Amino acid sequence: MKGDNMNRYTKTMTSGSEFGCIIKFTIPLLFGNLFQQFYNIVDSVIVGQYLGKNALAAVGATGSITFLFYTLCIGLSLGTGILIAQHFGAGNEDYVKKLITNSSYVVAVFGVVLTALSVVLAPSLLHLLETPETIFDDAVGYMRIACAGTVAVAAYNWINAVMRSLGNSSVPLIFLIVASVLNVALDLIFVIVFGMGVGGAALATIIAQGVSAAGCIIFAFIKFPQFRFRREHAVFDMKTAMNCISKGVPIALQNAFISVSMIYLQRTANTFGDTVIATYTATMRVEQLIQQPFFSLSTALSTFTGQNLGAGLLDRCIRGYRRSMLAMAGFSVLMLGVFMLFSGAIVGFFVNDAEVIAIGETALRLSSCFYLFLGTIHVTRGLLNGAGDVNYAMINGFVEVIGRIGFATILASVPEIGCWAVWATSGLTWFITGLMSYIRYRGGRWKEHGIVREKA
Repeated sequence: MKGDNMNRYTKTMTSGSEFGCIIKFTIPLLFGNLFQQFYNIVDSVIVGQYLGKNALAAVGATGSITFLFYTLCIGLSLGTGILIAQHFGAGNEDYVKKLITNSSYVVAVFGVVLTALSVVLAPSLLHLLETPETIFDDAVGYMRIACAGTVAVAAYNWINAVMRSLGNSSVPLIFLIVASVLNVALDLIFVIVFGMGVGGAALATIIAQGVSAAGCIIFAFIKFPQFRFRREHAVFDMKTAMNCISKGVPIALQNAFISVSMIYLQRTANTFGDTVIATYTATMRVEQLIQQPFFSLSTALSTFTGQNLGAGLLDRCIRGYRRSMLAMAGFSVLMLGVFMLFSGAIVGFFVNDAEVIAIGETALRLSSCFYLFLGTIHVTRGLLNGAGDVNYAMINGFVEVIGRIGFATILASVPEIGCWAVWATSGLTWFITGLMSYIRYRGGRWKEHGIVREKA
């Protein structure tokens, strides 16, 4: 590495054991993602236990739409992370600094625009989803407050993507722990003490995430040498900004496609009434938690791949992918056993309603049979994104749209299947998307992308 590019807060992953590098990077990510999901779990538990089934359904009815707006910002951040990781691995210190400043401008503008759109369009979007009138007002209130924090979500995901690309997954964990404790405290105060209803839960979450984002950014300016800018680094550069956009937009569109498919699935669940909506909300919270090891491994592999391709080390990328797939398969089998035995008790943690628990028990058992394919999606996506094969990201997202809309439409129309169509749709979509992702990896086109050092 050149100049001051390396210090105790940054780390290259271009030497040593491939799986060792990935696992060391994954563990803080996993704890951080679990704490982030803890936000959602605390919201659901407090809302479900203290405000009732309809309030929980109102929160769940907004999840797929708010995720749509959040994920556009997340995609741009991930695109920036790919570029920074590759240039960091190649030792291009000055360009890393230009990427950091220019990407912050891009993400800030997108964050502000998406915040305004999501708040204004909340009622129309919830009507489009055929949200039941019994929960509509609560859903609108929750969504507007949650989406008002889109800028905080954008800032948080941007600084996390930058830190991860520089080889640091530990610092964000520290601030997430602080934020999670704050979120629990504010949830209890806003919902129980002040009686603010579902809006209080949303407000607690965005305040906590904003605190985490601010803390990370301030820390980066103090400790990371890559944040010690000169005037030329801070000047807006159209070419650099467009590089960030060109890598980020396909991933953002991938995430947007997935969000659209989830919105359609939420709409399908809504047609079966409040009980199924509440069940779907509870099982989604559980599955979001289960996906965190997959997602963390994917993120670590993406950084690993970006840095090593930047350094021209293709063989390390392949070995890292194969070992990550083995770890993912082991976890999938473990979770299958857990849900076959304890799914009813897990759903009961979220809500007391016996009918919701009964449906959720079978639903989780059904979904867990497809976790191996879900893990394949995440791990392979991590490799492909890290390599800069972002155009496939759009194709991958489009496949999920076709799968969820197609399977949901067909299965929900069969009376004998009924509400089980909601969970069967997810499993079948994971199957076809995971298979296509693995075929893309085997095709090898990703090897042609992003070897910065060789191109330079």
